[in-house]
Amino acid sequence: MGLDQLIKKCKKKNAKAQEQLYRLYSSKLFSVCLKYSNDYPSAEDTLQDAFITIFEKITQYKNQGSFEGWMKRVTINTALQKYRKQKVFDIINEEQIEEVDVEIDQEDISLDYLLQIIQQLPDRYRLVFNLYVLDGYSHKEIAELLTISIGTSKSNLARARNILKTKIETNQEPYVRAIDERR
Repeated sequence: MGLDQLIKKCKKKNAKAQEQLYRLYSSKLFSVCLKYSNDYPSAEDTLQDAFITIFEKITQYKNQGSFEGWMKRVTINTALQKYRKQKVFDIINEEQIEEVDVEIDQEDISLDYLLQIIQQLPDRYRLVFNLYVLDGYSHKEIAELLTISIGTSKSNLARARNILKTKIETNQEPYVRAIDERR
């Protein structure tokens, strides 16, 4: 069954079609959930909530643009709603912090390690970092999505980059050594 036909059946609340759609996209959307969650169980909860929303709002998808992109946006918004309720964006000092470029000398740092240290960021920094760096949102879009100011978005991104740079610099050596020993 083609994607268009699958979407039509999901719009009619066909349970088998919904299950098939879930099987097709759950792993891709779970990786999105992991980026915006600080642990695996939270990501699982977010994925569940996202699919509930996808199935409830699938009639709003008008076959314009990428269906996968539409589902990704629903998933990101679902993750962000959880954090809005938790009020992780308390007012902070919006002093300008110099932007930091993180350069990694070693090519042996794994994606798993990078994901792990990104997940360790405080919620507000992780969300802004992911939206800006990994998903390509502008500071204006982030400010609107998270109901924060553009300055807060920029400040949170700079702080996230500083934390990541420090973690990479301080933890890189033991991690790289462990990889070299396995070779």
